[in-house]
Amino acid sequence: MTKILAFSGSTRRDSLNRKLIRVAADAARAAGGEVTLIDLADYPLPLMDEDLEAREGLPANALRLKALFKEHDALLISSPEYNSSMPPLLKNAIDWVSREWQGESGLVPYQNKVAAILAASPGTFGGMRMLPHLRQVLNTLGVLVLPGQFSLAHADKAFDEEGGVPMLKSPARLHALVLELVGTTATLARRAG
Repeated sequence: MTKILAFSGSTRRDSLNRKLIRVAADAARAAGGEVTLIDLADYPLPLMDEDLEAREGLPANALRLKALFKEHDALLISSPEYNSSMPPLLKNAIDWVSREWQGESGLVPYQNKVAAILAASPGTFGGMRMLPHLRQVLNTLGVLVLPGQFSLAHADKAFDEEGGVPMLKSPARLHALVLELVGTTATLARRAG
């Protein structure tokens, strides 16, 4: 079974991307994936600082995240857009996970991973301008990011009051992307095995 690590690039309580990642995680489970949904609020990290790292080593939460990344086959990430790019919270978590540790390359947690990237925004673009930046960072780390992506515009009107089922014009697009994530990851794992 494909093991998927799912998380949002926002920790805001009413974040649209937290709602979207929950819906996407449910879709991934329905597609046959084994999903671990985490909240980055449970892994607070200082700003990436090489002097801090030299003095104290990697923060405990960076090591916990690094272990989670290594235990999973795929990543499912939904992120808001801050000034046409990814939020510092998400970039900081990715950077800490990518640090070398005890002689092990920082690329190990990202090796042989497949990712699907999502965005939600109350605006017209739906976070679309952030997605290429996230794709570039993940590609640089060796992650195979699926060519398709999902962007939800006017997301403040897209969820029911419980934050559950999205009222999307085409929910099939989200489900197709998640199905592709599960299928592609499983195919690559079979070929590697």
